[in-house]
Amino acid sequence: MRSAHALTLFSLFTLHAPLAHGEADSQIPLQVNSHNPKLAFSPPHYPSPWMDPTASGWEAAYIRAKEFVSQLTLTEKVNLTTGVGWMGERCVGNVGSIPRLGMRGLCMQDGPLGLRMSDYNSAFPGGITAGATWSRKLWHERGLLMGREANEKGVDALLGPVAGPIGRTPTGGRNWEGFTVDPYMAGIALAETSLGIQDGGVIATAKHFIVNEQEHFRQAPEAIGYGYNITESLSSNVDDKTLHELYAWPFADAVKAGVGSIMCSYNQINNSYGCQNSKLLNGILKAELGFQGFVMSDWQAQHAGAATAAAGLDMTMPGDTSFNTGLSYWGGNLTLAVVNGTVPEWRIDDMCMRIMAAFFKAGRTIENEPDIKFSSWSRQSNFFVQAAAQENKEHVNFQVDVRHDHGKHIREAAAKGSVVLKNTGSLPLNKPKFLVAVGEDAGSNPAGPNGCGDRGCDDGTLAMAWGSGTSQFSYLITPDAALQAQTVLDGTRYESILSNYKWDETLQVISQPDATAIVFANADSGEGYINVDGNEGDRKNLTLWKNGDDLIKNVSSICPNTIVVLHTVGPVILTEWYNNPNITAIVWAGLPGQESGNSLVDLLYGKVSGGRSPFTWGRSLGSYGTNVLYKPNNGRGAPQDDFSEGVFIDYRHFDRKFASTERKASKDKNAPLFEFGYGLSWSTFNYSNLQIQPHTNLPYQPTTGNTIAAPELGNFSTDLADYTFPRNIRPIYQFIYPWLNTSSSGKAASADPHYGKTAKEFLPPHAIDGSPQRKLPAGGAPGGNPQLWDVMFTVSATITNTGNATTDEIPQLYVSLGGDNEPVRVLRGFDRIENIAPCQSVIFTADITRRDLSNWDVVSQDWVITKHKKTVYVGSSSRDLPLSAVLTL
Repeated sequence: MRSAHALTLFSLFTLHAPLAHGEADSQIPLQVNSHNPKLAFSPPHYPSPWMDPTASGWEAAYIRAKEFVSQLTLTEKVNLTTGVGWMGERCVGNVGSIPRLGMRGLCMQDGPLGLRMSDYNSAFPGGITAGATWSRKLWHERGLLMGREANEKGVDALLGPVAGPIGRTPTGGRNWEGFTVDPYMAGIALAETSLGIQDGGVIATAKHFIVNEQEHFRQAPEAIGYGYNITESLSSNVDDKTLHELYAWPFADAVKAGVGSIMCSYNQINNSYGCQNSKLLNGILKAELGFQGFVMSDWQAQHAGAATAAAGLDMTMPGDTSFNTGLSYWGGNLTLAVVNGTVPEWRIDDMCMRIMAAFFKAGRTIENEPDIKFSSWSRQSNFFVQAAAQENKEHVNFQVDVRHDHGKHIREAAAKGSVVLKNTGSLPLNKPKFLVAVGEDAGSNPAGPNGCGDRGCDDGTLAMAWGSGTSQFSYLITPDAALQAQTVLDGTRYESILSNYKWDETLQVISQPDATAIVFANADSGEGYINVDGNEGDRKNLTLWKNGDDLIKNVSSICPNTIVVLHTVGPVILTEWYNNPNITAIVWAGLPGQESGNSLVDLLYGKVSGGRSPFTWGRSLGSYGTNVLYKPNNGRGAPQDDFSEGVFIDYRHFDRKFASTERKASKDKNAPLFEFGYGLSWSTFNYSNLQIQPHTNLPYQPTTGNTIAAPELGNFSTDLADYTFPRNIRPIYQFIYPWLNTSSSGKAASADPHYGKTAKEFLPPHAIDGSPQRKLPAGGAPGGNPQLWDVMFTVSATITNTGNATTDEIPQLYVSLGGDNEPVRVLRGFDRIENIAPCQSVIFTADITRRDLSNWDVVSQDWVITKHKKTVYVGSSSRDLPLSAVLTL
């Protein structure tokens, strides 16, 4: 197998003409730009694959979608694929309606931890805290409850869950939206959450595809607003092997699970924008992974018209070229492109088929489609349906309470997703005589829990980070409130000083006899459109905010029983104080959501067992080996972010620098303080009796054969007069329509001076070819070649509770794939086994699939099991692995 850290290549299309304004929209010219040979690029992949009527799990949805789409006119098909514009309807994104068939416009709404821009909804724990539970059951339940809430509000597609970013750099602003830095674990969490959301009756949208690993320069206009002199968005440059084994891995799990939608990202990948990158969308996502749902653009992530359709984009959001321009790359331009043949009929049919199949697969129906019961743009009952144009004021907010008893899940998941990093005996608390809470992070935001738009500040306790991936709090239980309630029940004396800067007052309290001090500190981050204290989405460093480190050091220098609670979006540097003997416990409480204080009390008092860290805690920022690209490095062109580390991020990087399986204390600068998968429980466990059961499978066969020809559903007129703006409809300002402004000529309708080029002149070869296509060796079904999911081995081990408390254990299985330039070990199995009593033994089992033992071969473009020795390890973290055995293949 050839080592492949050569960059793959992508075609790049750029725009060369201004937009023309009109009541409808204008054709956007497109030309091919010659690439710079010094920059990464990738080969095109065309045509865009069409749905497979026999795809497992999609058969019934395909039949229903075909029946519906076959009835649509061309403009109705365009309406289904094109957003109506920013603030053009009630949701954060809406496509046009099809009133002739009784279908309102589909509603797309954030986000990955609950409904954004709504009310009477739940605020769930952030993805990173959910990930720290290591619980498949809780991941599915979290998705199910979020799906139900969205469904009851009238949402059709919930914009989550997240596996991109995966967390390449510890300072990445949106790492907290995802579950973990490990692709295997992220894939299971992404799949379970997607299944849960769709079981709740709405379409899940896995995002952001792909290598969207930092906020700096993700959108050139946003970066220009911060004063950076660039003209194009960041290019994440990644090699083929790394892409498959790390960044695309979780999305394959989601595709296999049947996720309905995948959102393409803002950034460029090897100098081609994510939403018109044919290699990624056509080649990897649809052809190789067998994705049957629809590709949705991130908001303003579309940069071209016909070319994006050819490259695999199925729905554009929010529809306008930029917010509130009233112009669209699609809309009337897409109608014109189909009429003139630059977008073939089969392609728009497939776009609609994918959207409607996802709709039906989630259990939705046209006849029972609920109305949208809220407006993203106002909390008042009566407001404009078209907020941008201030048109059609009516009753839009119905204050529907969708929370039910979901707070129980949120409280449980946040507690089980909190990680005890250190405990010398002070935890669990048992009616302490005098408890003191210190720090702003224990208390409320003076402006209220929703006082900062999209949570864009760091005032009071941190229960979620900032950006479009946030939700409205219907309430927020602070640590201060919950601790006070518990201490009143216990008869404990309790005081709180909710400031990081009132040292004299703090000293007077914590220096008193019998004081147990709980110091609260946090570190925040979020999406790039919000800047908090100079953090442009991404964190500037890994220190605690608002002098949190100094607060901890000052308190622990006085109080001999200091407990530290951290609400952070990811790792922070603990090196200067973690080993202080006066610091008797450290708890990472993550981003717990609305039940923050209650969940923390449940953990601190031993009512619930904690989780395990979904990332590594390094000794310094430099110890991670990767960081955000903070300054442009390509002149005014797209900043170039080379992923030269390959698959070696987080624990894979730390293992390569300083490997261990015995968790021996080390002061080596390359060793982590607390490794991936680490976390303390309320007891101790012994691992024994490792058993390996091989399974017999047929030899792996690359997929062969051809697809069916692209189906064409219905006919359409080529007379432009049939597509002019209807006289009986009054155009709404900035609203995106599927009609043309004139039928005198295509050039006049487009307002494009370059209009008239054929598909052969400006699209790559085969872009409009609807003939049967060769199947890819690694493809063949949703998730890839079905044999990749063959179970090769079942591994089991006995786990015995050797302590005195009933508690949970989270066993983990790692595999060494062997070979040069490969990780020391990779996670390939885990479970959360709950309520193990003292002296009780339980059996941990995990299946190892062919995929789990394979590497991506760039030559054959397929997964292969190399001849190198494969070793399996079982233990309680990535560095505490007492059991091991060689797998015999």
